[in-house]
Amino acid sequence: MKIGLLTAGLGQAAHPRTLRTIAEHAERLGFGTIWAPEHVVLFDRYTESKYPYSQDGAFAAPSTIDWMDPFVALTYVAARTSKIRLATGICLVPEHNPLVLAKVIASLDYLSGGRFALGVGIGWSAEEFKALGIPFARRAQRTREYINVMRKLWGEETTTFHGEFVNFDAARSFPKPVQGARVPIIFGGESTPALKRAAEYGTGWFGFNLTPEGAAAKVDQLKGFMRERGRAPGEVEIIISPYTLKVAPTSLNAYHAAGVSEIVQLLPIPDDESKLPGVLEQMARDWVAPAAKLG
Repeated sequence: MKIGLLTAGLGQAAHPRTLRTIAEHAERLGFGTIWAPEHVVLFDRYTESKYPYSQDGAFAAPSTIDWMDPFVALTYVAARTSKIRLATGICLVPEHNPLVLAKVIASLDYLSGGRFALGVGIGWSAEEFKALGIPFARRAQRTREYINVMRKLWGEETTTFHGEFVNFDAARSFPKPVQGARVPIIFGGESTPALKRAAEYGTGWFGFNLTPEGAAAKVDQLKGFMRERGRAPGEVEIIISPYTLKVAPTSLNAYHAAGVSEIVQLLPIPDDESKLPGVLEQMARDWVAPAAKLG
């Protein structure tokens, strides 16, 4: 089992020196993945939307927080590392032009030597979609089509596509990702539609804010959807973040028994940045070392 770290490029982790420290020490200490979240714009008030991971629907971060573009943050991390996986946690795919996004992903995967995984979400903030001039309706369908477009661009010499949202003929896009069309697609979300997306055309599922018991129930549901589609359990990587839930390293066995292959922890960054390597070293002792023993 691996231990990942959230969140690169957010808050204090948007500072170049801090991000550099996280990247270099996380790789040295054997963390599995560095995850970077995405929001293009935030708002002081949300009148149309509710954040799915708080009881009152309020968004967890202040609207003035430093929030880097995840691909820029991960490219910076890629330049300071050579082994650790880089992932969006998550990328709001329907907010992007898929040809531009395919190029950005291919470039990052190419520069990092094939270490990128695309964590995907369809978005929860209607306000953000409105500000970007993108319809909030049918964003799930838009996401699926965009991923199909990107896989074709990554894997084909010349691509033609005609769909509901995207239409073009005989386009070429280089460089190709090192992983080609097999760039991992890891779906976030705990709803039934989100689990069905992961079961149908994802290579992974990222569950958020889940205890071991909650994770086990969702994994069982996911595996049921996979069986309906003729997919074997091992075809979808299972990743869980406890997020704000308080879980101890003793919970690793229960997560592992549920089929989880990676636990993603929020990284607490101390006010005194000189203590950050020590924080990472303690997390490695508490989490990375025992997780590695589980295989």
